[in-house]
Amino acid sequence: MIRTVLFAGLLAAAVPAWAQTHRAPAPEQTTIALQDHPACTRAELKAATDAYVKAQSLGDTSVLPLSTRAQYLENMKTIDAGAGLWNTALPIAQAMSFHDDKRCKTFTEIVVTDGGHPYVIGTRLYMNNGNIIRIDSLVTDKGDWLFNANAYLKYVRQEGDWQDLHPFQRTSSSEMMRGVNAYLDAFSDKFTDVPWGMPCARLEGGFYTNHAGNPDPSCSVGIPAGVVYTVRRDFLIDEEKGVVNVFLRFADLGDMPDSHSFRFIDGKIRSIHTLTVNLSGKPVNQADDNGIILKN
Repeated sequence: MIRTVLFAGLLAAAVPAWAQTHRAPAPEQTTIALQDHPACTRAELKAATDAYVKAQSLGDTSVLPLSTRAQYLENMKTIDAGAGLWNTALPIAQAMSFHDDKRCKTFTEIVVTDGGHPYVIGTRLYMNNGNIIRIDSLVTDKGDWLFNANAYLKYVRQEGDWQDLHPFQRTSSSEMMRGVNAYLDAFSDKFTDVPWGMPCARLEGGFYTNHAGNPDPSCSVGIPAGVVYTVRRDFLIDEEKGVVNVFLRFADLGDMPDSHSFRFIDGKIRSIHTLTVNLSGKPVNQADDNGIILKN
């Protein structure tokens, strides 16, 4: 009897130890997590955005250096790789890209006016060790905030490509970050110190704040009244171009996905481009071909 009890006690003590050393292996993560210290070069990022523009024009992602475990998002929602608009060949009228070789992120703004379905697309690529580990596209079209691809193309071409700045015109990344946060905080706090520059114009979906062609426009016009919080800000900083791109959500507007791109020259904001996806299911204001708001 004593021998039986002793054996049972030893067996009970041994089971937890055996379980600790013989656990079933954890299931392998299906997608790669974003890296806090990714590795990349500016040349790799530029090659990736060139490949992305080609891929979107062909509707063929096989030309991209995609990780086999890449994550795919459209309008900030995870989707299957085969479900994204990047699988549809589009006649691209305009493309402009920015590159952050510290955070290993890129942003490409694409305008499509032909082909029967206009779009303005903002796509982020997240890279590590030469591979794209995440692709995230904001796809805006008719029904999204102030949308008009014809107007967007008109004013992007009028502004010209955001080329690399002379070193004396550049702004430090920390100062650009401070300025962008001040701008975004102004949606909820009207007392922030935003580094407004002049001339400056804002292009929102298709609405252009300087559609009248004033010689000294300001981007300070049109900040919405009331309190609206911008959350989940994800930054990309291209110091050579003086550009900060932010992916964010409008918390008080149904978590609408949004992209803001800021151009800094001599420490001041001189241009802003925005894309906002309307998830409300309700009609919102659009813009006409001249960049003027059409009220619902």
